[in-house]
Amino acid sequence: MNSRLTLWWSRLAAMTVKELLQLFRDGFLMFAIVFLFTADIYMTRNVRLELNHATVVVHDADHSAASRELIYRFRPPYFQLGGEIQDSREGQALLDQGQALAVLDIPPYFQRDLQSGRPTDVQVLVDTSNTVLGTLAASYSGQIIGRYGFEAALARMGASEASLDTVPMIQDQHRVWYNPNQNDAWFIPISELLTVITVMAIMLPAAAAVREKERGTIEQLLVSPLTPALILLPKVISMTLVILAGTAISLFLVLVPVFGVPIKGSLPLFFAVTTLYTVATSGLGLYIATLSRNLAQAAMLAIFILMPMVFLSGAWTPPEAMPAGLRETMYLSPLYYFIEMGYGILLKGAGLDVLWDSLLGLTLLGVGIFGIGVRRFRRQFG
Repeated sequence: MNSRLTLWWSRLAAMTVKELLQLFRDGFLMFAIVFLFTADIYMTRNVRLELNHATVVVHDADHSAASRELIYRFRPPYFQLGGEIQDSREGQALLDQGQALAVLDIPPYFQRDLQSGRPTDVQVLVDTSNTVLGTLAASYSGQIIGRYGFEAALARMGASEASLDTVPMIQDQHRVWYNPNQNDAWFIPISELLTVITVMAIMLPAAAAVREKERGTIEQLLVSPLTPALILLPKVISMTLVILAGTAISLFLVLVPVFGVPIKGSLPLFFAVTTLYTVATSGLGLYIATLSRNLAQAAMLAIFILMPMVFLSGAWTPPEAMPAGLRETMYLSPLYYFIEMGYGILLKGAGLDVLWDSLLGLTLLGVGIFGIGVRRFRRQFG
């Protein structure tokens, strides 16, 4: 029994080394792995979800001190002035051409109405083709104009903000946890890394098995003394090791030194969760391999599976913004649990006492996915 077990482990090790050597000799896959775990994540440094130097053009029909004061408040880092226009139609054209994000339209007699206490309207036209930036621009401009109107009303009454300290007021004193500066450079690269891990966990096992089909070596393995398990497991183990190595490179060579992402939680726990997720998701890759005749078919099927996984994970759309039916189907996406644990460990410093439910969900879903992939693989090649 011991000799048989030793032989099994030695064959497993030899096949794992063989899978790694085959991968290292595949120039295209090696380039894709290196690129995705380094350059692809590095390029997200230029992706921003916050408002930054959004161009505002102004139609000032009053040309007064009050209008100039209001215009001056639209300044960096959120806004930048893109010049003055002669009429609102010119502003509409700039919005249509994408040369401005907002148009500030100040009516005639703005200062006179403001000083006399009569109502006056300031119009802001916002390009919301980019919903996130448009919503932020509308919100920030509303706050700027509201603040200016409040200060003008106090000045008209001869009061100041200091005099309001004796008046009962509700003050907003909020605290931002985990990412105090609300820095996208912490959020986006981690999201990209978790997505890259998902792509590699599906594609690499599928590519390894499909390459065997294309080269005709799968038939040689089937007539050898190897069991289906000794053909399947080395592919999963070797690709998992490669993904863990790529994850370590991304963390220590890109996320931490380039983006300054703080790692507040346990790295061993993060890599253990990544291992579990990679093995679980590789079941999809094995299933794809049984349906594909070549690498191109495998890539198309992987995209077909990957897109719903990412969409239902909360990586692109917050779960709270999804319709009730889609929100329930998120629990069928293993990436949903991985993102919950990834952010929880890296940014929040959470442990298993907090993440146990996500870990349990990923484990149960992973057992099912991996089991289906293995069963399909064994039926086709067993």
